[in-house]
Amino acid sequence: MNPALARLIAAQICLHACMTGIRLAAPLLALRAGFSGLAVGFLLALFALTQVFLALPAGRYADRHGLRKPVTGSVVMAVVGAALAAAFPVYPVLCLSALLTGGATGVAVIALQRHVGRAAEGSTQLKQIFSWLALGPALSNFIGPFTAGLMIDYAGAIWGNTAGDTSGFRAAFALMAVLPIATWLLVRHVQELPPIHPVAGAAKPRVWDLLADPVLRRLLLVNWFLSSCWDVHTFVVPILGHERGLSASTIGSILGAFAIAAAVVRMAMPLVAERLREWAVITGAMWATALLFGLYPLLQSAAAMGVCSIFLGLALGSVQPMIMSTLHQITPEHRHGEALGLRLMSINASSVVMPLLFGVASAAVGVAGLFWVVGALVGGGSRAAWLLKTAAFDEVKAGRTT
Repeated sequence: MNPALARLIAAQICLHACMTGIRLAAPLLALRAGFSGLAVGFLLALFALTQVFLALPAGRYADRHGLRKPVTGSVVMAVVGAALAAAFPVYPVLCLSALLTGGATGVAVIALQRHVGRAAEGSTQLKQIFSWLALGPALSNFIGPFTAGLMIDYAGAIWGNTAGDTSGFRAAFALMAVLPIATWLLVRHVQELPPIHPVAGAAKPRVWDLLADPVLRRLLLVNWFLSSCWDVHTFVVPILGHERGLSASTIGSILGAFAIAAAVVRMAMPLVAERLREWAVITGAMWATALLFGLYPLLQSAAAMGVCSIFLGLALGSVQPMIMSTLHQITPEHRHGEALGLRLMSINASSVVMPLLFGVASAAVGVAGLFWVVGALVGGGSRAAWLLKTAAFDEVKAGRTT
């Protein structure tokens, strides 16, 4: 990994950790204040909701202005959102903070992904850099909640108050407001890549032009299938563990094993990127996920569930770098940001809607039935990934200019 890429990954971690830390602290504060589970669920949905509406405009803005301007705007949004929560730790302000920090993360991620994708030379390097870049969210998902939790538990006591009181939450939000400033410091001296201008006289680009491409539609469908599997696992494992009589720490360990496996496979992929084919990795991940989802409800012991979780983490963790590499190869260079925004919009729209559907489905067919239904859908959807191998994909990749 070169120093420039390491700096960008660190910048992503700092900004994303701000959001994940607030995503832990804000619901806890809302519950402490007596708000219902429905209110907390609404609050959590707001972290993804802003990205649904900002993703496409953010992608187009990145296509026009490069890296630094979108990231600077994201830093301002995140700092303001976290600082407001620190100054006014009440539910309406927490909702505003969720909107601001969630949106900031989405805008910055699109700009960073576009920049590193354009800087790559060839398919192998695309797979390598997106494997490294995918480590950022995995690390920030630990750093943000861990540091916020420490502040909540101990800052109040240090200042002479009781542990876990409002002053601890204020300290957590204040620390989260500092993290994005590090992002700005890391990015401000990054050299911008030469701008890419559309063909002179061409019609104004529309998102429907991108969606008219059958290869991109297949890729977005595959991406939606696999991101839904990630959400299903996070949603269902606590329920399944509770039914098995497992403790909270054991359930957390099972989910932690999944996250560690996803991070490990992303660390290993740059070493073998030259031998990997995007369509083969994605198709294999879908088949493996379908098989593991079929087995999961049949497992009774925590150890067996943990092993299954590890294999599932390896399968799903391998997908994002392949998706990102493929997306950069099949879309016009001057519309990379817009395509990335379209992908992020679909993922976050799914994250808002799918948990509600999972709840309804699990009530109707049971937890095991939900695993089996989603596994069957993913297995059936693997044909879309297999079709990425076709000659049409190679033609689009070689000849895309508009």
